[in-house]
Amino acid sequence: MRRYLPILEWGRHYDRLSLLSDLLAAVIVTIMLIPQSLAYALLAGLPPEIGLYASIAPLLAYALFGTSRVLAVGPVAVVSLMTAAAVAPLAAQGSAEYLGAAIVLAALSGLILLAMGLLRLGWIANFISHPVMAGFITASALLIAAGQVPTLLGLQARGETLPSLFMALLPKLESARLDVLALGLAVTGFLFWARKGVQPLLRSFGMRPELAAAAGRAAPLLAVAASILLVRLTDLAPPLVGEIPRGLPLPALPSLDPALWQALLVPAALIALVGYVESVSVAQTLAARRRQRIAPDQELVALGAANLSSAFTGGFPVTGGFARSVVNADAGATTPAAGAFTALGMVMASFWLTPLLADLPKATLAATIIVAVLALVDLRALPRMLAYSRADGGAMAATIAATLLLGVETGITAGVVLSIFLHLWRSSRPHMAVIGQVPGTEHFRNVERHHVVTAPDVLSIRVDESLYFPNVRFLEDRLLIALAEKPGLAHVVLDCAAVNVIDASAVETLEQLMSRLDEAGVALHLSEVKGPVMDRLQRSSFLQHLTGRIFLTQFDAMMALAPDLTAGCRAADRCETARRRG
Repeated sequence: MRRYLPILEWGRHYDRLSLLSDLLAAVIVTIMLIPQSLAYALLAGLPPEIGLYASIAPLLAYALFGTSRVLAVGPVAVVSLMTAAAVAPLAAQGSAEYLGAAIVLAALSGLILLAMGLLRLGWIANFISHPVMAGFITASALLIAAGQVPTLLGLQARGETLPSLFMALLPKLESARLDVLALGLAVTGFLFWARKGVQPLLRSFGMRPELAAAAGRAAPLLAVAASILLVRLTDLAPPLVGEIPRGLPLPALPSLDPALWQALLVPAALIALVGYVESVSVAQTLAARRRQRIAPDQELVALGAANLSSAFTGGFPVTGGFARSVVNADAGATTPAAGAFTALGMVMASFWLTPLLADLPKATLAATIIVAVLALVDLRALPRMLAYSRADGGAMAATIAATLLLGVETGITAGVVLSIFLHLWRSSRPHMAVIGQVPGTEHFRNVERHHVVTAPDVLSIRVDESLYFPNVRFLEDRLLIALAEKPGLAHVVLDCAAVNVIDASAVETLEQLMSRLDEAGVALHLSEVKGPVMDRLQRSSFLQHLTGRIFLTQFDAMMALAPDLTAGCRAADRCETARRRG
């Protein structure tokens, strides 16, 4: 049971010190989460209270099933944007159908994550490469920030892409409200300054570093309070959040409309995949800092349970948030109980703070979103990636362009396809090197990179990739070209030190290649074959028809096939052995 309920493991050692640490972290994260939950609900096109609902039950579910001690689950910017993109074509924003579709999206995402966890399919997330994921997050953050510009101007304009957003905003610019813009820019500037300026300022007044850090993280809530006071004490009348229902909704089943579930299946799968990759990356990074570990497959179960609980309590898709998790860790959280205490704090906010939030300007929440997401933008990674690998850099650039110009769903789909294509392209053209012996040693290196010696009638070639159906033809072409260029060739030695798998198609092609070499009077030999590869070869007829031999090492192969080449090395070995004995 501890495998599926990690709380049974860490709960046995829970003590008073852990309780105090978790309570302090929960207070700090709650202060940070209140404005973020409201803002991300609006970003998803939902009423602000839905963000509060999505920040309660998922935290409790993750505390039961999660393996990370500090991951903070809840609404995040990228998933909120993907929710809006998935639901907007199906229902009008603000309608009951829109909310119902968002709830179904959370339920579907939860079921997909839960199924992947039970089937141990966490490896599927590896199909999103780091450059593609980095490009998608950067583009999504830019798209989110751009989408808040109309709110900063006191306007209403939406667009799923940068061009559509620009075209929707352009005709309305004449109606822009400068007072709302001034408020939004002031809050944005304050939040940017608060990230690095509040803590040093408070410490300069003698405040303890830990208290100064906690106060610095409360800056968004301070901006919310100041904005509400400004509206109530002045004649400023910006667009407001409006009345927020007090309390919590009763648990209920999502809509069971089959057509709606079918329409949201693909977006739910993409949200599940992106949410899991983002969440597990944060969890692993923070766990490594504390020399802890997480169980990726169990994280799928935990995130699935979190999304299902969100759906049953009127929320929308959630995942682990980077900024909140880092704050949770830095605030001293020791167990997932900190998340449960944060959920209790959000319950209290839903009952006691909601009447105060009616006069909250939407521009303040827009500023909160902009400051939060711009921290995710890393455009400097693109030139670094291009300098290291043009293929990876191109994939990152293509993902950014597709997300900005075609939308988030198209962007992440294009990124996944590019990741798979790049993997197949690279593995279909494996690096192969003709190798020779480093004089006086038993080492063999690439003839194009090192000073080595070779035998005229022996071709030694090393394959730095497993052999399977897409790339074995590449090896065949390389050997046949070498055969044509070396008329005196008598032996081909295939160094398999880097070969982990030889599939059935590759074995068949190798048998055909061996026959063609045999017709030309050339024997095929293998060296450095790994145990699992040899086990598979023994279950085929390949070894029975092998025209050459299998050598334990490449040096053994050259000792048998080119003794003159290795004679000097053997003599040196005998001298060294005699010297040690003497």
